[in-house]
Amino acid sequence: MEHYKALIVDDEPDIRELLEMTLGRMGIDTVSAADLGEAFGRLRDERFDLCLTDMRLPDGNGIELVCHIQERHPELPVAVITAFGSMETAIAALKAGAFDFVSKPVDLTVLRGLVEKALKLSSRAAGRRPPAEQRLLGESPAILRVRDLIAKLARSQAPVYISGESGTGKELVARLIHENGPRADMPFVPVNCGAIPSELMESEFFGHRKGSFTGALTDKPGLFQAAHGGTLFLDEAADLPMHMQVKLLRAIQEKAVRPIGAQKEVKIDVRILSATHKDLGELVQRNAFRQDLYYRINVIELHVPSLREHPEDIPLLAESILRRLVGQWSRETPRLDPAASRALSGYPFPGNVRELENILERAMTLCEENVIRAEDLYLPQPSGDTGAATTGGEPLPEYLGELEREAILQALEETHWNRTAAARKLGITFRALRYRLKKLGIE
Repeated sequence: MEHYKALIVDDEPDIRELLEMTLGRMGIDTVSAADLGEAFGRLRDERFDLCLTDMRLPDGNGIELVCHIQERHPELPVAVITAFGSMETAIAALKAGAFDFVSKPVDLTVLRGLVEKALKLSSRAAGRRPPAEQRLLGESPAILRVRDLIAKLARSQAPVYISGESGTGKELVARLIHENGPRADMPFVPVNCGAIPSELMESEFFGHRKGSFTGALTDKPGLFQAAHGGTLFLDEAADLPMHMQVKLLRAIQEKAVRPIGAQKEVKIDVRILSATHKDLGELVQRNAFRQDLYYRINVIELHVPSLREHPEDIPLLAESILRRLVGQWSRETPRLDPAASRALSGYPFPGNVRELENILERAMTLCEENVIRAEDLYLPQPSGDTGAATTGGEPLPEYLGELEREAILQALEETHWNRTAAARKLGITFRALRYRLKKLGIE
């Protein structure tokens, strides 16, 4: 069993004793310091797995200690103890690099949960987690920066706002933050805020009790309860209606939810990650999104670059996508000829990686001799508009789908609907044609 040691920094002997007793019962050795100077000395001379510090110290404040640890001992998680209701101070500590915070009077159950998560971040445990580069592909400076931020943010419990265009992989980034952090063994619950009807939102997020409204035949836990101990990912958070923004802010601040029809609140322990392709700051200025909720979920922002910002990664991404697609089709990986590679690298990809996947899946269906040529990509002519791609007023995915449908129907008609002969004419396997027929709804 691993043996841990914690540094406790507080100038009040009673608080130090309470923390020492609590951690001691968890089998953790403790060393105490009454001020910043003593804490700096302890950190210089000894190795610790966790640091707990009060915000107000005789010779400075806890944020100074957080910054010192970030600079000289970045592998050491540090949590701050803040005054009751001092949310601005807590957020400042999280921005400085604190792992988490706990408010006075200290709830020992909350403290023990915080300590358990922090200890999972010790360098002895971190090496067992899969590196982000296995999932977030790319070697460009833009992607390397994102991977570096994922590694740092995984070591924190701060709320993270993930910004970026549609199709850039914001949910993948959220999953990597979760999977590389101390909550990795607990649930990751993604929710598309724009896909839940407004009248059902409160029940979906907070749950309900049996008989609380017509149709409530059983007790139902909400998304917060489902994510307890883990991470709740709010995708397209900009689509939350105002009445839910108020309720969501309270749930995040109080760390508790009240199911519809319940008399008491239920304590919840979740990390909030959120994302949207819209400009939340602009929505706040237009009073379309609550400023207080914006500051609560946007403690730290991580921007996921568009594919236009790292085109040098397109060949690596294309190769990976093709390998994954052929695994579904049981065929050899097709080869991109040089002209096709150049065409992909020069295309602006308004739909980002998701659009690249759609284009390659279509090209695999239509290419001959297992070689994807530039003409198999059916890339729209650039119009100078980096917004949603359209061709003749029709959105790109629908346009490409129609081209694919026409090519398949023409081959079927020319072969009198002999699917084996049509597949041969299209240069794909019978199994691939059957897959495309099913996907396009062609009987």
